[in-house]
Amino acid sequence: MNAVLNLLHLAWKQLVRHRVRSLLTVIGVASGMFLFTAVETMQRSLAKATEEGAADTTLVVYRQNRFCPSTSRLPEHYADEIRRIDGVREVIPVQIVVNNCGASMDVITFRGVPEGLLGKFAPEIEYIAGTEAEWKTRDDGALLGEVFAARRGLKPGDRFEAAGITVHVSGVLRSPFPQDNNVAYVKLPFLQTASKSGLGVVTQFNVRVTAQQKLASVAKSIDAHFHSDQQPTDTRPEKAFFAETAADLIELIGFTRWLGLGAVLAVTTLVANALLLTVRGRVKENAVLRTLGYPGRAIVCLVVSEGGLLGLLGGITGVGLAAAFLHWQSFTLGNEGQTLAIRPDAPVVVIGVLAAVGLSILASLWPAWQAVNESIVKNLRT
Repeated sequence: MNAVLNLLHLAWKQLVRHRVRSLLTVIGVASGMFLFTAVETMQRSLAKATEEGAADTTLVVYRQNRFCPSTSRLPEHYADEIRRIDGVREVIPVQIVVNNCGASMDVITFRGVPEGLLGKFAPEIEYIAGTEAEWKTRDDGALLGEVFAARRGLKPGDRFEAAGITVHVSGVLRSPFPQDNNVAYVKLPFLQTASKSGLGVVTQFNVRVTAQQKLASVAKSIDAHFHSDQQPTDTRPEKAFFAETAADLIELIGFTRWLGLGAVLAVTTLVANALLLTVRGRVKENAVLRTLGYPGRAIVCLVVSEGGLLGLLGGITGVGLAAAFLHWQSFTLGNEGQTLAIRPDAPVVVIGVLAAVGLSILASLWPAWQAVNESIVKNLRT
């Protein structure tokens, strides 16, 4: 244990001796890991929004061959017929209005839900400002997700207008589900009137089934029931619905994998180059150490330790800055009424730091090999 600590202490001293070179390397690693963390955050956020699990029991009933919420119009009375289908636990009619149906980083989404069904539509919400009672007292009241409110600088008592709809902020909500933190909840009749879609017409139905195994059979039954109606339906599991309607968004985020790969290559190359310069700058010192009896593995461990320390410092700096920036900015991506919150979590931070250390150690292997495979006599004469 003492030998390891002494080795790390010596590696730290070697880095401090070349402050400018070490600092520039740490900054370079931090820049690469900042980009890597941003890309990894987007990938994980997308995975959470599209990968189905055993606990998913929600279907989305949409108008067939429609994508943007403004084009999906379904009679509200469909809810009564859906409730009678075997396997359906509850049905919630929902009206959705967005300010932009295309891919955008600043999407404002209004969700109109029946007043008494808000708790069922968005379970596990908690009020961090205002109350539900205040929301019920006003027809134009809106409950904002905390990320939405922070991004717009809104608080209870404020008024704001978007997509031609003006609302009064009655409260701010927090939810464990990222999408609920990026929307504004209003009463269904108000949104139907304000958006001029007309009373009795909704965008979709959220249907909860009695068991996850019944998702496919219930979806098939709903679509078969309305197949010959004037407004046929297309029913899919909630996450599959997100994956299909936000296809452009998913393709865009998929491209960012190349940016993440570029960041990984940049970090590896940068650390390898810095350590090669370091090894070449102290060939005589390494030769003296080997002459005094230091084994080759000790020299290798010294160089690898320097690489690991550079990666650790750069990784903590870059990943920490990226996590703080993404948390502070609260970025969201939207497409066709679906919003994706880009927020880092603990696994992303851990992966980022470990990746920085691992890549730096990997990059230091070649310089370490060079340090122990050169002639001692030749290096002493250099």
